[in-house]
Amino acid sequence: SSYKGTIGKIAPNLIHRDFFAALPNTKWYTDITEFHLNNEKLYLSPILDGCGGDIVSYTISKHPDIDLVMTMLDKAFAKETALNNCIFDTDQGCQYQSPRYQRALKLHGITQSMSRKGNSMDDGLMENFFGLLKTEMFYDQEYKYHNLQELTQA
Repeated sequence: SSYKGTIGKIAPNLIHRDFFAALPNTKWYTDITEFHLNNEKLYLSPILDGCGGDIVSYTISKHPDIDLVMTMLDKAFAKETALNNCIFDTDQGCQYQSPRYQRALKLHGITQSMSRKGNSMDDGLMENFFGLLKTEMFYDQEYKYHNLQELTQA
């Protein structure tokens, strides 16, 4: 779990489980998921657009830290420039409470939203995405990947 308690500002829940977006880049979602392979861990942090479910950017790392999240953001900002009025929803993980993360959103005109603590359904879009991804690409297929490099390339 990336929840370390309140270490920064907790943003209000602006999504209220209304995940759909009529236009691209108006509602973004992110979270971090963990893959286990040969006693090692790999972390995936994608941005999912609420309009159509496209992946805007993603980062993979051996550490679920602020650098993982900031690299993902930098990739998204390089690709998408018209982000004023975008709502970016996350859980209350320590990475998303970070002043560094919150400054980056503000600099790009993005409004931060956080799901309520202990309400996984508030983060249902990302939880569903990760479930489908792991079911289709990983569960019962771990034998295909001999190391983290092969899993990363998949």
